[in-house]
Amino acid sequence: VQLQASGGGLVQAGGSLRLSCAPSGRTFSSFHMGWFRQAPGTEREFVATINWNEGKTYYADSVKGRFTISRNYNKNTVYLQMNGLKPEDTSVYYCAISTRSYDLTRTYVYDYWGQGTQVTVSS
Repeated sequence: VQLQASGGGLVQAGGSLRLSCAPSGRTFSSFHMGWFRQAPGTEREFVATINWNEGKTYYADSVKGRFTISRNYNKNTVYLQMNGLKPEDTSVYYCAISTRSYDLTRTYVYDYWGQGTQVTVSS
């Protein structure tokens, strides 16, 4: 499975960006697509996840109300719409796939990872 993340960039505080992630290769009957982020010197942290079939979502408290994760079946793509961006959102953002349905905020349950896309929010 290959994951191609895109959409990162430089934006001012309060601005918006939309990240995309398109999986290719092996398919799964049921999976979650998650977004994580990692700033220099910190551990990779959970941002949001979505169940591909049911569309159920879950967010980290730090992004709840500002970020929205969604999927488009026809384009086989998952999006992370980020509004109200803050300087502390600056990180490399990664998309990942998990075929499990537990501990979805933990990196260890995600078996496939994209290469990451840089998001920089200036103050």
